[in-house]
Amino acid sequence: MVVLSPVVGVLVDRGNRKLMMMLSDLAAAATTLFILILYLSGSLEIWHLYIAAFISGTFQGFQFPAYSAAITTMLNKKHYARASSMLEMAGAASGIFAPMLAGVLIGPLGLKGLLTIDLVSAGFAIGSLLFVNIPQPVISETGRQAPGNFWKQAIYGFDYIFKRPSLLGLQTIFLSANFFFSIAFAVFAPMVLGRTNNNKVIFGSVQSAFAVGGLIGGLVMSVWGGPKRRIHGLLLGLAATGIPLCFLGVGQTLPVWLVAAFILTAVIPMLNGSSQAIWQAKVPPDVQGRVFATRRLIAMLVSPFARLIAGPLADNVFEPAMQSGGALAPLFGGLVGTGSGAGIGLMYVICSFFALFVPLGGYLIPLIRNVEDILPDHDAVSATVPEPAAAD
Repeated sequence: MVVLSPVVGVLVDRGNRKLMMMLSDLAAAATTLFILILYLSGSLEIWHLYIAAFISGTFQGFQFPAYSAAITTMLNKKHYARASSMLEMAGAASGIFAPMLAGVLIGPLGLKGLLTIDLVSAGFAIGSLLFVNIPQPVISETGRQAPGNFWKQAIYGFDYIFKRPSLLGLQTIFLSANFFFSIAFAVFAPMVLGRTNNNKVIFGSVQSAFAVGGLIGGLVMSVWGGPKRRIHGLLLGLAATGIPLCFLGVGQTLPVWLVAAFILTAVIPMLNGSSQAIWQAKVPPDVQGRVFATRRLIAMLVSPFARLIAGPLADNVFEPAMQSGGALAPLFGGLVGTGSGAGIGLMYVICSFFALFVPLGGYLIPLIRNVEDILPDHDAVSATVPEPAAAD
């Protein structure tokens, strides 16, 4: 989904946005059918799941740029943040109800039944899109000036963002935040299970609190619409996640984790919605596929690396250091405790420090703080560009 983003972005801009989203859902259905056939034939092996995940991830990459670009052509820009928040809300709702249904249905229906339901739901998603009118974007002056060669277009998103330091600054902040969030959440399950003697009920409860927080936060944001000055929603919202992230590490009981998890995800729709509204307002719709695909690549580029180092850092550095008598226990034992899971708790505290102060540092950089003033909205630019003369 990340590596192939530039190529996907070109296809989104060159093709029909509705078709791109349908293709994504169709690929998801095809991989599910592939797994179902192998399962029914008794041939399913682990390596088949890797192939299915690679294919699904590749086509899933179409959803974000195609959906974002489609919304831009369907709504007034004052509703961009609301639309993004409704998407967050839908995802959170799925996170609440899908696992519950799976737990209830896995017994009577088995894996075969759940995979069949997955196929039906994909068909419903594709069918729903058939009834939605998604206008194709008007070619902007920016789009006319974009290079025509496919591979040049594939790197066009980088060129667009790097020529606009304000947008590059926003993505640098997201890249930094994603690095520390990815480290933290890669070892979230070991932290909670380690501190609770592998209590699955507590772990599941905290997971549910994350989903409920996202649902409520998305609902509030979809009604409210977010702050008028979007950069405040982005930077302050991102900084606000640092506080509950810290309490997830410091907390050692279920009530603290539940409140911290709820607050953390309740804030995310505001920051994501505000960010999305800025990008959708500033980038011309006809190049959003390429630009948004590159935007996702930049923001997520460090996540695989962060996940790779999180486990070794926990197992080999922080967990041993926070055992009773460990090197860091005298310094931080009073904050996060000692024993199993305490070292990961300290990792959370460190990550929360950066999650809090990186976005606040964005206020010190005028290019980021004033992004909404520095860059004109795409509709304001298009209004000043004359249409090309018709051919004789």
